[in-house]
Amino acid sequence: MAVDGYGSLAKVLESMSPEDVIKEIEISGLRGRGGGGFPTFLKWTFARKAKSDDGVKYLICNGDEGDPGAFMDRSVLEGDPHKVLEGMMIAAYAIGATKGFFYIRAEYPLAIERVKLAIEKAREYGLLGENILGSGFSFDMEVRTGAGAFVCGEETALISSIQGRRGHPRSKPPFPAISGLWDKPTNINNVETLANVPPIIEKGGKWFAAMGTEKSKGTKVFALTGDVKNTGLVEVPMGVTIGELIDKVGGGMSSGEFKAVQLGGPSGGCLTKEHWNVPIDYDSLIAEGAMMGSGGVIVMNDSKCMVNVAKFFLEFTMEESCGKCSPCRIGLRHLHNILEKITSGKGTMEDLQELERMGNVIKKTALCGLGQTAPNPVLSTIKHFRNEYEEHINEKKCSALVCPDLLHFQINKDKCVGCSLCAKKCPVSSIHGSRQEKFEISQADCVKCGNCMEVCPVGAIKKLPGQGEVSEEL
Repeated sequence: MAVDGYGSLAKVLESMSPEDVIKEIEISGLRGRGGGGFPTFLKWTFARKAKSDDGVKYLICNGDEGDPGAFMDRSVLEGDPHKVLEGMMIAAYAIGATKGFFYIRAEYPLAIERVKLAIEKAREYGLLGENILGSGFSFDMEVRTGAGAFVCGEETALISSIQGRRGHPRSKPPFPAISGLWDKPTNINNVETLANVPPIIEKGGKWFAAMGTEKSKGTKVFALTGDVKNTGLVEVPMGVTIGELIDKVGGGMSSGEFKAVQLGGPSGGCLTKEHWNVPIDYDSLIAEGAMMGSGGVIVMNDSKCMVNVAKFFLEFTMEESCGKCSPCRIGLRHLHNILEKITSGKGTMEDLQELERMGNVIKKTALCGLGQTAPNPVLSTIKHFRNEYEEHINEKKCSALVCPDLLHFQINKDKCVGCSLCAKKCPVSSIHGSRQEKFEISQADCVKCGNCMEVCPVGAIKKLPGQGEVSEEL
């Protein structure tokens, strides 16, 4: 409060009607920062107009940040929880809500602790509860913790979880704005979305709209990770290009040559050097087969196998699927089985066609956003790195030397000194020989663990593409 905290709330309660608040948010062009990019003012308008028999409406702050490597919401909740509280209260005033819930994943204990403390202090200062600042507006809130289910980031699954049920999405309509928490009109916004509200009210919607692009206003926080020099949280104006984000903000590659960038978390898509000048905004990324998501950006160098990358992300979404709908429960498992087949050297070109067909079917028929976006890593890598899939299928090789079944270890007998360390460290006794005859790896028995290469003191053992044919590459 000493640095104008809750000043926007006071401004709203003293001089603005709910319609004025929604209009200011409309002018700002603020869109949902949780990944969907839905216009915030529209969400608030629907909830404002929704009727409730007893006048009860709910507001939920979605802090269930489930993307691996993403910690944007966590940073805000731990570092400035009062800004999010203020944003929630302004939103509650705008839509007519009387009760709010913070839904925060249990893996964020410090965030939970600090949000609870912020709520306690706000009550102590008369900023929560009955007749706030003598305005006649009453609002209170509490914290509910999620058990770490990725699917609970979806609105209807989150609502189900708060009510004490399994976190399963449901069909829409009705949308939460009409029938949400305990069948009452409910508005759900992401942490970052709500944190943007107080400065928009303070400085005006035009101030916010002056940043970003025509359809994606303001700034966005990203979790920049992977093979880039500067990793961590970055805040940039909407519309900055992929190249600018990686080179100027990220400082360029930390190792190797740039190969791909995954945007949008495990449900996002992989883009290439060809997309270096693509602006990072909601519509441009979707047009290229990626998505904004909650803001995860994973930069990958040329040591990565893109088939394996697709399988890695699919494993996550497959395990996090709630299993309610068949396209997600069965379809993702089917995609994963095909990828396992391809990365083990048993794939066919028909399998590649099936990946594309099934991926598109799942996108169109899955119940919620998890299933609808889960095929993105597979479809985008097929689109931009089809040659790697064909190499795995036709040549039974993984040039990146990542897929164990498509590589082998070989001993250069000219370099081997016969020390026997490799044979001693082999867990399956697949290395045979003597000091006089030197050592050799039995490819049929080798489990590709790499222990032999790690312990060889003279670098006589190399990892090579292929399934064990004799190579001259040594």
